[in-house]
Amino acid sequence: MTFSPELEAKFAKMIANYPPGRQKGALIPMLLYAQDEVGAVTDEVIDEVSRRLNVPRLEIEEVLGYYTMLAREPRGKYHLQICTNVSCMLTGGEELFEHACRKLGIGNRQKTPDGQFSLEEVECLGACSWAPAMQVNYDFHYQMTPEKLDRLIESLRKLQ
Repeated sequence: MTFSPELEAKFAKMIANYPPGRQKGALIPMLLYAQDEVGAVTDEVIDEVSRRLNVPRLEIEEVLGYYTMLAREPRGKYHLQICTNVSCMLTGGEELFEHACRKLGIGNRQKTPDGQFSLEEVECLGACSWAPAMQVNYDFHYQMTPEKLDRLIESLRKLQ
């Protein structure tokens, strides 16, 4: 499998930053960059990263099972992650997640029929002081309310 020239250069530089035998440290960044380009961590991506880093496929599968930011299936153009852990739960995170389900007509780890939105309930975004927190792709949103979420979704729909 080959990637874009830009990603190929990024991978080469990344791998070169690690001494021989220690290149496994590039695993998660490589998977994230490949996912951004391909749309998901496919079997082909796993095989290619496994070959380049000399990491057994099983280890990559274990990483995929642990990190929610890595997906085997394509997500929506806008992937909404809403925290419902303790701080966010106490400030309305669960209600925010339920509101998002109703607003988008989907449940946890589902995608809208048009492929524009996907939704995921997550344990922690590391933003307890600004709860409830959510993330859209790589952008964080803090002290969210159902009204703020509605405005955010509408603004994203206008970008289509």
